[in-house]
Amino acid sequence: MIPNLLEPAGWLPLFFLVAMGIAMVAYVVLDGYDLGVGILLNQATDQEKDIMISSIGPFWDANETWLVLGVGVLLIAFPMAHGIILTELYLPVGIMLAGLILRGVSFDFRAKAHLSQKSIWNFLFFFGSFLAAAAQGVMVGREVIGFDSGGLGWVFAFIVALCLPAGYALLGAGWLIMKTSGALQRKAVAWARKCLWLTALGVGIISVATPFFSAEIAAKWFSFPNIFFLLPFPVLSLACFVLIDLNLAKMQRDKPASIWLPFALSVAIFVLAFLGIAYSMFPYIVVGKMTIWEAASATDSLWMIFWGAIVVLPTIIGYTIYSYKIFWGKTEPLSYY
Repeated sequence: MIPNLLEPAGWLPLFFLVAMGIAMVAYVVLDGYDLGVGILLNQATDQEKDIMISSIGPFWDANETWLVLGVGVLLIAFPMAHGIILTELYLPVGIMLAGLILRGVSFDFRAKAHLSQKSIWNFLFFFGSFLAAAAQGVMVGREVIGFDSGGLGWVFAFIVALCLPAGYALLGAGWLIMKTSGALQRKAVAWARKCLWLTALGVGIISVATPFFSAEIAAKWFSFPNIFFLLPFPVLSLACFVLIDLNLAKMQRDKPASIWLPFALSVAIFVLAFLGIAYSMFPYIVVGKMTIWEAASATDSLWMIFWGAIVVLPTIIGYTIYSYKIFWGKTEPLSYY
Protein backbone atom coordinates (compact mmCIF):
# COMPACT_ATOMS: atom_id res chain seq x y z
CA MET A 1 0.00 0.00 0.00
CA ILE A 2 1.35 3.44 -0.96
CA PRO A 3 1.32 5.91 1.99
CA ASN A 4 0.46 9.59 1.85
CA LEU A 5 3.10 11.10 -0.46
CA LEU A 6 2.60 14.54 1.10
CA GLU A 7 4.09 13.27 4.35
CA PRO A 8 7.88 12.86 4.78
CA ALA A 9 7.40 9.15 5.50
CA GLY A 10 5.80 8.88 2.06
CA TRP A 11 7.96 11.04 -0.21
CA LEU A 12 11.41 10.60 1.34
CA PRO A 13 11.73 6.90 0.36
CA LEU A 14 10.48 7.87 -3.11
CA PHE A 15 13.14 10.60 -3.34
CA PHE A 16 15.90 8.14 -2.49
CA LEU A 17 14.51 5.59 -4.94
CA VAL A 18 14.74 8.21 -7.70
CA ALA A 19 18.26 9.20 -6.55
CA MET A 20 19.34 5.56 -6.62
CA GLY A 21 17.74 5.15 -10.05
CA ILE A 22 19.63 8.17 -11.42
CA ALA A 23 22.89 6.78 -10.02
CA MET A 24 22.35 3.34 -11.53
CA VAL A 25 21.33 4.67 -14.97
CA ALA A 26 24.36 6.97 -14.98
CA TYR A 27 26.59 4.05 -14.00
CA VAL A 28 25.20 1.70 -16.65
CA VAL A 29 25.62 4.31 -19.41
CA LEU A 30 28.94 5.87 -18.36
CA ASP A 31 30.79 2.86 -17.00
CA GLY A 32 28.93 0.75 -19.57
CA TYR A 33 30.69 2.36 -22.52
CA ASP A 34 34.14 2.07 -20.96
CA LEU A 35 33.47 -1.55 -20.01
CA GLY A 36 32.38 -1.96 -23.63
CA VAL A 37 35.65 -0.48 -24.89
CA GLY A 38 37.46 -2.99 -22.69
CA ILE A 39 35.38 -5.86 -24.06
CA LEU A 40 36.25 -4.79 -27.63
CA LEU A 41 39.95 -4.33 -26.83
CA ASN A 42 40.95 -7.87 -27.78
CA GLN A 43 39.81 -7.34 -31.39
CA ALA A 44 42.12 -4.38 -32.11
CA THR A 45 45.77 -4.00 -33.10
CA ASP A 46 48.35 -2.88 -30.53
CA GLN A 47 48.30 0.71 -31.80
CA GLU A 48 44.49 0.75 -31.83
CA LYS A 49 44.42 -0.59 -28.27
CA ASP A 50 46.43 2.42 -27.12
CA ILE A 51 43.96 4.78 -28.79
CA MET A 52 41.00 2.90 -27.28
CA ILE A 53 42.50 3.12 -23.78
CA SER A 54 43.27 6.81 -24.36
CA SER A 55 39.62 7.45 -25.30
CA ILE A 56 38.40 6.36 -21.86
CA GLY A 57 41.46 7.43 -19.85
CA PRO A 58 40.10 10.70 -18.41
CA PHE A 59 36.71 9.20 -17.52
CA TRP A 60 36.72 5.50 -16.62
CA ASP A 61 37.66 5.78 -12.94
CA ALA A 62 35.21 8.60 -12.21
CA ASN A 63 32.43 6.71 -13.97
CA GLU A 64 32.50 4.11 -11.19
CA THR A 65 31.57 6.84 -8.68
CA TRP A 66 27.96 6.31 -9.74
CA LEU A 67 28.09 2.65 -8.67
CA VAL A 68 29.41 3.66 -5.25
CA LEU A 69 26.64 6.28 -4.95
CA GLY A 70 23.89 3.86 -5.97
CA VAL A 71 24.99 1.11 -3.58
CA GLY A 72 25.52 3.72 -0.85
CA VAL A 73 21.94 4.98 -1.21
CA LEU A 74 20.67 1.38 -1.11
CA LEU A 75 22.63 0.69 2.10
CA ILE A 76 21.70 3.89 3.95
CA ALA A 77 18.14 4.53 2.75
CA PHE A 78 16.95 0.92 2.29
CA PRO A 79 19.05 -1.20 4.70
CA MET A 80 16.57 -4.10 4.86
CA ALA A 81 16.53 -4.41 1.08
CA HIS A 82 20.32 -4.04 0.98
CA GLY A 83 20.62 -7.07 3.25
CA ILE A 84 18.33 -9.21 1.08
CA ILE A 85 19.77 -8.11 -2.27
CA LEU A 86 23.43 -8.40 -1.31
CA THR A 87 22.81 -11.80 0.33
CA GLU A 88 21.14 -13.11 -2.84
CA LEU A 89 23.80 -11.57 -5.10
CA TYR A 90 26.86 -12.24 -2.93
CA LEU A 91 28.71 -14.33 -5.54
CA PRO A 92 28.07 -12.17 -8.66
CA VAL A 93 28.88 -9.01 -6.67
CA GLY A 94 32.18 -10.57 -5.63
CA ILE A 95 32.93 -11.57 -9.23
CA MET A 96 32.04 -8.05 -10.44
CA LEU A 97 34.38 -6.46 -7.91
CA ALA A 98 37.16 -8.87 -8.92
CA GLY A 99 36.66 -7.84 -12.55
CA LEU A 100 36.71 -4.12 -11.70
CA ILE A 101 39.88 -4.56 -9.61
CA LEU A 102 41.51 -6.50 -12.45
CA ARG A 103 40.62 -3.68 -14.85
CA GLY A 104 42.13 -1.06 -12.57
CA VAL A 105 45.36 -2.98 -12.10
CA SER A 106 45.65 -3.75 -15.82
CA PHE A 107 44.99 -0.15 -16.82
CA ASP A 108 48.04 1.03 -14.88
CA PHE A 109 50.32 -1.97 -15.40
CA ARG A 110 49.94 -2.02 -19.19
CA ALA A 111 51.58 1.42 -19.20
CA LYS A 112 54.40 0.51 -16.79
CA ALA A 113 55.23 -3.13 -17.51
CA HIS A 114 57.93 -4.26 -19.93
CA LEU A 115 56.81 -4.14 -23.56
CA SER A 116 56.88 -7.96 -23.75
CA GLN A 117 54.26 -8.12 -20.97
CA LYS A 118 51.92 -5.47 -22.38
CA SER A 119 49.83 -8.03 -24.29
CA ILE A 120 49.15 -9.90 -21.04
CA TRP A 121 47.82 -6.77 -19.34
CA ASN A 122 45.78 -5.90 -22.42
CA PHE A 123 44.13 -9.31 -22.24
CA LEU A 124 43.51 -8.96 -18.51
CA PHE A 125 41.89 -5.56 -19.09
CA PHE A 126 39.59 -7.22 -21.63
CA PHE A 127 38.92 -10.17 -19.30
CA GLY A 128 38.21 -7.94 -16.29
CA SER A 129 35.81 -5.85 -18.38
CA PHE A 130 33.91 -8.89 -19.63
CA LEU A 131 33.85 -10.48 -16.16
CA ALA A 132 32.40 -7.34 -14.55
CA ALA A 133 29.79 -6.93 -17.30
CA ALA A 134 28.71 -10.60 -17.20
CA ALA A 135 28.41 -10.50 -13.40
CA GLN A 136 26.22 -7.40 -13.68
CA GLY A 137 24.08 -9.30 -16.18
CA VAL A 138 23.51 -12.09 -13.65
CA MET A 139 22.63 -9.47 -11.03
CA VAL A 140 20.08 -7.79 -13.31
CA GLY A 141 18.59 -11.12 -14.31
CA ARG A 142 18.19 -12.26 -10.70
CA GLU A 143 16.80 -8.92 -9.49
CA VAL A 144 14.07 -8.44 -12.11
CA ILE A 145 12.53 -11.87 -11.41
CA GLY A 146 12.61 -11.46 -7.63
CA PHE A 147 15.47 -13.95 -7.11
CA ASP A 148 13.42 -16.88 -8.37
CA SER A 149 15.28 -19.99 -7.18
CA GLY A 150 14.12 -22.33 -9.94
CA GLY A 151 16.34 -23.61 -12.72
CA LEU A 152 14.53 -21.49 -15.31
CA GLY A 153 15.32 -18.36 -13.30
CA TRP A 154 19.03 -19.16 -13.37
CA VAL A 155 18.93 -19.92 -17.10
CA PHE A 156 17.35 -16.50 -17.64
CA ALA A 157 20.04 -14.83 -15.48
CA PHE A 158 22.86 -16.44 -17.48
CA ILE A 159 21.25 -15.42 -20.79
CA VAL A 160 21.18 -11.82 -19.55
CA ALA A 161 24.82 -12.29 -18.48
CA LEU A 162 25.69 -12.92 -22.14
CA CYS A 163 23.54 -10.13 -23.56
CA LEU A 164 24.53 -7.30 -21.21
CA PRO A 165 28.22 -7.39 -22.29
CA ALA A 166 26.94 -7.10 -25.87
CA GLY A 167 24.96 -4.02 -24.85
CA TYR A 168 28.02 -2.52 -23.21
CA ALA A 169 30.07 -3.34 -26.31
CA LEU A 170 27.44 -1.50 -28.37
CA LEU A 171 27.87 1.55 -26.14
CA GLY A 172 31.65 1.19 -26.36
CA ALA A 173 31.58 0.93 -30.15
CA GLY A 174 29.33 4.01 -30.31
CA TRP A 175 31.80 5.86 -28.10
CA LEU A 176 34.71 4.89 -30.36
CA ILE A 177 32.79 5.99 -33.46
CA MET A 178 32.56 9.47 -31.92
CA LYS A 179 36.06 9.61 -30.46
CA THR A 180 38.20 8.04 -33.20
CA SER A 181 38.71 8.22 -36.96
CA GLY A 182 40.15 6.20 -39.82
CA ALA A 183 40.57 2.42 -39.61
CA LEU A 184 39.62 2.18 -35.93
CA GLN A 185 36.40 4.09 -36.51
CA ARG A 186 35.50 1.74 -39.36
CA LYS A 187 36.18 -1.24 -37.09
CA ALA A 188 33.97 0.32 -34.41
CA VAL A 189 31.12 0.57 -36.91
CA ALA A 190 31.48 -3.15 -37.71
CA TRP A 191 31.63 -4.02 -34.01
CA ALA A 192 28.49 -1.98 -33.34
CA ARG A 193 26.52 -3.82 -36.03
CA LYS A 194 27.58 -7.19 -34.59
CA CYS A 195 26.52 -6.22 -31.07
CA LEU A 196 23.30 -4.44 -32.01
CA TRP A 197 20.90 -7.33 -32.41
CA LEU A 198 22.35 -9.40 -29.55
CA THR A 199 21.56 -6.36 -27.41
CA ALA A 200 18.05 -6.35 -28.89
CA LEU A 201 17.73 -10.03 -27.96
CA GLY A 202 18.67 -9.22 -24.37
CA VAL A 203 16.15 -6.37 -24.13
CA GLY A 204 13.47 -8.61 -25.65
CA ILE A 205 14.19 -11.49 -23.27
CA ILE A 206 13.99 -9.24 -20.21
CA SER A 207 10.75 -7.71 -21.53
CA VAL A 208 9.16 -11.15 -21.94
CA ALA A 209 10.60 -12.75 -18.80
CA THR A 210 9.55 -10.16 -16.22
CA PRO A 211 5.78 -10.62 -16.79
CA PHE A 212 6.33 -14.38 -17.23
CA PHE A 213 7.79 -14.71 -13.73
CA SER A 214 5.32 -12.32 -12.07
CA ALA A 215 1.56 -12.27 -12.61
CA GLU A 216 1.42 -8.84 -10.93
CA ILE A 217 3.90 -7.37 -13.43
CA ALA A 218 2.00 -9.01 -16.30
CA ALA A 219 -1.20 -7.34 -15.11
CA LYS A 220 0.53 -3.94 -14.95
CA TRP A 221 1.69 -4.21 -18.57
CA PHE A 222 -1.12 -6.03 -20.33
CA SER A 223 -4.28 -4.83 -18.62
CA PHE A 224 -6.54 -2.25 -20.27
CA PRO A 225 -5.88 0.70 -20.67
CA ASN A 226 -2.25 0.34 -19.44
CA ILE A 227 -1.21 -1.52 -22.56
CA PHE A 228 -1.97 1.54 -24.72
CA PHE A 229 -0.13 3.98 -22.44
CA LEU A 230 2.91 1.70 -22.30
CA LEU A 231 3.05 0.91 -26.01
CA PRO A 232 5.58 3.74 -26.68
CA PHE A 233 8.25 1.86 -24.68
CA PRO A 234 8.62 -1.12 -27.06
CA VAL A 235 7.90 1.02 -30.13
CA LEU A 236 10.56 3.60 -29.29
CA SER A 237 13.06 0.88 -28.39
CA LEU A 238 12.52 -0.89 -31.71
CA ALA A 239 12.80 2.43 -33.55
CA CYS A 240 16.15 3.11 -31.85
CA PHE A 241 17.51 -0.27 -32.93
CA VAL A 242 16.37 0.25 -36.53
CA LEU A 243 17.76 3.81 -36.70
CA ILE A 244 21.12 2.68 -35.31
CA ASP A 245 21.32 -0.10 -37.91
CA LEU A 246 20.42 2.26 -40.76
CA ASN A 247 22.97 4.83 -39.59
CA LEU A 248 25.72 2.21 -39.25
CA ALA A 249 24.90 0.85 -42.72
CA LYS A 250 25.38 4.36 -44.16
CA MET A 251 28.76 4.61 -42.46
CA GLN A 252 29.88 1.29 -43.88
CA ARG A 253 28.94 2.53 -47.36
CA ASP A 254 30.82 5.81 -46.73
CA LYS A 255 27.63 7.83 -46.99
CA PRO A 256 27.01 10.93 -44.84
CA ALA A 257 25.87 9.86 -41.35
CA SER A 258 25.85 11.23 -37.82
CA ILE A 259 28.76 9.87 -35.81
CA TRP A 260 27.03 10.70 -32.51
CA LEU A 261 23.73 8.98 -33.35
CA PRO A 262 24.66 5.33 -32.57
CA PHE A 263 25.90 6.24 -29.10
CA ALA A 264 22.98 8.58 -28.34
CA LEU A 265 20.38 6.04 -29.44
CA SER A 266 22.16 3.25 -27.55
CA VAL A 267 21.90 5.39 -24.42
CA ALA A 268 18.20 5.92 -25.20
CA ILE A 269 17.70 2.13 -25.41
CA PHE A 270 19.27 1.60 -21.99
CA VAL A 271 17.22 4.44 -20.47
CA LEU A 272 13.99 3.05 -21.95
CA ALA A 273 14.85 -0.44 -20.69
CA PHE A 274 15.56 0.94 -17.22
CA LEU A 275 12.26 2.87 -17.15
CA GLY A 276 10.42 -0.28 -18.20
CA ILE A 277 12.06 -2.31 -15.42
CA ALA A 278 11.41 0.48 -12.90
CA TYR A 279 7.72 0.58 -13.85
CA SER A 280 7.50 -3.22 -13.61
CA MET A 281 9.03 -3.34 -10.14
CA PHE A 282 7.43 -0.26 -8.52
CA PRO A 283 6.54 -0.03 -5.63
CA TYR A 284 8.70 -3.05 -4.81
CA ILE A 285 12.43 -2.83 -4.25
CA VAL A 286 12.56 -6.63 -3.99
CA VAL A 287 9.96 -7.95 -6.44
CA GLY A 288 6.94 -9.44 -4.67
CA LYS A 289 8.58 -9.27 -1.24
CA MET A 290 9.29 -5.75 -0.03
CA THR A 291 8.14 -2.27 -1.05
CA ILE A 292 10.37 0.79 -0.82
CA TRP A 293 8.41 2.02 2.21
CA GLU A 294 8.78 -1.29 4.02
CA ALA A 295 12.53 -1.30 3.31
CA ALA A 296 13.20 2.36 4.13
CA SER A 297 15.15 3.63 7.12
CA ALA A 298 13.39 5.61 9.86
CA THR A 299 12.05 8.96 8.68
CA ASP A 300 14.44 10.88 10.97
CA SER A 301 17.39 9.04 9.44
CA LEU A 302 16.15 9.75 5.92
CA TRP A 303 15.81 13.45 6.76
CA MET A 304 19.43 13.57 7.90
CA ILE A 305 20.83 11.97 4.74
CA PHE A 306 18.42 13.93 2.53
CA TRP A 307 20.37 17.15 3.14
CA GLY A 308 23.61 15.45 2.22
CA ALA A 309 22.10 13.90 -0.88
CA ILE A 310 20.82 17.19 -2.32
CA VAL A 311 24.39 18.52 -2.10
CA VAL A 312 26.31 15.42 -3.22
CA LEU A 313 24.13 14.43 -6.20
CA PRO A 314 24.25 17.82 -8.02
CA THR A 315 27.98 18.04 -7.26
CA ILE A 316 28.69 14.68 -8.91
CA ILE A 317 26.49 15.59 -11.88
CA GLY A 318 28.27 18.94 -12.19
CA TYR A 319 31.84 17.64 -12.18
CA THR A 320 30.87 14.79 -14.51
CA ILE A 321 29.51 17.26 -17.08
CA TYR A 322 32.54 19.50 -16.62
CA SER A 323 35.05 16.67 -17.12
CA TYR A 324 33.33 15.53 -20.32
CA LYS A 325 33.31 19.12 -21.58
CA ILE A 326 37.05 19.49 -20.92
CA PHE A 327 38.07 16.22 -22.58
CA TRP A 328 35.59 16.25 -25.47
CA GLY A 329 36.80 15.84 -29.04
CA LYS A 330 38.73 13.23 -30.97
CA THR A 331 41.17 11.06 -29.05
CA GLU A 332 44.87 11.60 -29.56
CA PRO A 333 47.21 8.60 -29.85
CA LEU A 334 48.39 7.47 -26.41
CA SER A 335 51.97 8.24 -25.39
CA TYR A 336 53.80 7.17 -22.25
CA TYR A 337 56.77 9.46 -22.78
